[in-house]
Amino acid sequence: MSDIHHPGRRSVLAAGVASAAALGGSWLLTGCSGAEAAPVLPAAAAKGAPDRGGTLRIARPPASDAETLDPASSLSAYEYLGALYNRLVRVAANGELAPDLAESWETDAKARTWTFRLRKGVAFHNGRAFTSADAAYTLRHILDKATASPQAAVLAPLIDPEKLGTPDAHTLVVPLKSPNAEFPSLLTHYNCYVIPDGSAKSIGRTGIGTGPFKLESFAPAGPGRVTAYKDHFAGRPVLDAIAFYSVADMSARSNALLAGQVDLLSQTNLDFATARVVAASDRATIARVKNAQWYVLPMLTTEKPFTDVRVRQAMKLAYDPEHVVKVALQGAGTPGWDNPVPPSDPAYISAHPKHDPEKAKYLLKQAGHEGLAMDLYTSSYDPLFTPMALAYQDSAKRAGIRIKVKTASADSYYTQIWMKKPLMATYWFTGRPVDQLFTQIFRSGSSYNETAWSDKQFDAVLDKARAEIDDTKRRELYGEAQTLVIERGGAMTPMFADRLVGISRKVRGYAEHGFEFDYLGIGLKGA
Repeated sequence: MSDIHHPGRRSVLAAGVASAAALGGSWLLTGCSGAEAAPVLPAAAAKGAPDRGGTLRIARPPASDAETLDPASSLSAYEYLGALYNRLVRVAANGELAPDLAESWETDAKARTWTFRLRKGVAFHNGRAFTSADAAYTLRHILDKATASPQAAVLAPLIDPEKLGTPDAHTLVVPLKSPNAEFPSLLTHYNCYVIPDGSAKSIGRTGIGTGPFKLESFAPAGPGRVTAYKDHFAGRPVLDAIAFYSVADMSARSNALLAGQVDLLSQTNLDFATARVVAASDRATIARVKNAQWYVLPMLTTEKPFTDVRVRQAMKLAYDPEHVVKVALQGAGTPGWDNPVPPSDPAYISAHPKHDPEKAKYLLKQAGHEGLAMDLYTSSYDPLFTPMALAYQDSAKRAGIRIKVKTASADSYYTQIWMKKPLMATYWFTGRPVDQLFTQIFRSGSSYNETAWSDKQFDAVLDKARAEIDDTKRRELYGEAQTLVIERGGAMTPMFADRLVGISRKVRGYAEHGFEFDYLGIGLKGA
C-alpha cells in the first residue's frame, strides 16, 4: 500500500486499552480531556541547540519487501526521502511555498506555462552537477507508466512529458495542457523528489540525490543508514548519521524508545495510554503535532444505499463531530464537519450544516431507508479507527441509524476493506496543497478517490479554480469546491487528530510539519 495514502501504522488499540486499564491514569480512562492532559513537547526539544555530530536512531514500522528508494514509487521508503533528496519546491513551516532546488518560479498571464529558475552549484552525492535535465527527467519518470507513481494521476492531466523545456542548465520550462495557478504546489509532494537524469533503473538501490544525507546502506523492510553530506547546498547537517530500524509493532517500538535503544518513532501515532507512559518516562517525551491527520468514514457512492445523495446527507447530519472528537480523541483534535481541508489552510471555509438528527430521519424516509442499518468496518491498523467508529455509532442512534461496527484484520485492511466495503474507517495526512487534495481524493476517476464519487459540477469548479490567476477569486472557488464535497460527497470527515510522536529527551531541533521534520537542523544533546 502506498505511503501517499497511509504510511504503515501497526499500533494495536486493544493493547493500548489494556495498558490503560493497568495504569488507571491514562487519557482513555480518566475524566480529564486529552486536550488538557496531553503532554506538550518540551521547549528544549523543539528549540534547544543540539551538539554537532551523533547518530539519530529511528524506529519505523515494517514495510514491504519490495520497498524502494525511488521517491516516485508507491513503495518508496518514506523515512529516507527527506534525508536523501530535495524537491524543486517545498512547503515551509508556515504553510507557504518555499524554494528548494528551484530558487524562483513564474508563470505567464494565463497560468499555462511555468518557468523555474534552478539553483547553481548544487551537486548530487556522486559529485555530478544538478541541472535542468535532472528536473525534467524527474517529471518524465513520474509520468512514465512503468513507474506507476501515485503522483502521475495528479500530473499527467497537466504535463506532456515530451514538451518539457530546458533552454539552459538552470532553467526548466513546463507548458501545461490546461491552466493551473497552483501548479508549483503540486511539486511539493514527496513523490516529486529530484533524481539524476537516467537513474530510473538504479535509483531504488542507490538513493543518489542532492539531500543533506547520502546513503550508506539500505535493506527493503529492514535496517539502513545515511551519513551527513558535507557538500549540501544549505550546509552540512547537524547529525553525523541517521540509523533506521524496522521494528514489528507499536509496543516493541515504544519499548525500544523507553529503553533508550532508539531516539524517534517514525510513522507511529501513539495511542493515548502509551503516550502517557512515554511522557512520564525519564528517557522519552511526546511531540504533539496539531491536526496532523484527518480521519474519514468513506461511503462508497457506487454501492447502495450511498448511491442516493439524500442518504449520504442523512449520514452526515445524523452524527455530531464534536461528540466524536470528545469521545474518540478525548479532545485532542478538531471537529472536521465533513470538510477534508484543514482549518489551518488559507482556503478553508468554516461554514457547514449543523448536526440535525431530525432532518437526517426525514431524508432517510424520503429515500426509502427509514431505520437504516449499516455495517461499519474498522481495524487495529490505527488506534483511532475503532473509537471513531464507536463514537459515530453512538451519535447516529438519535437519527434512528443502526450501525454495527465490524473489526477486520489489520494486515489485509487496505487490500480487502478499503474501497471495497460500502462504509469503513480510514485516515489521511494533512499537508497536501488544496488542489492536490481535491484532485487526488475527490476528482472523478482518480485512483485514490476512495468514495468513487463523481460530480461534474465539482470537477468544473476545480478546473475553474486552477485557471484563476486572482488569488482571492481562486480561494473562493476552492471554497465552493469544499461546499460541494460537504453537501454531496461520500466522505464523512468527523475529525482532525493531533498526532502523538515519541522522541528521546536527547533530541533537539525537532520541528515537524507535513509529516516531515528538518533533517538539516535536528540533532541530539549529550549523545
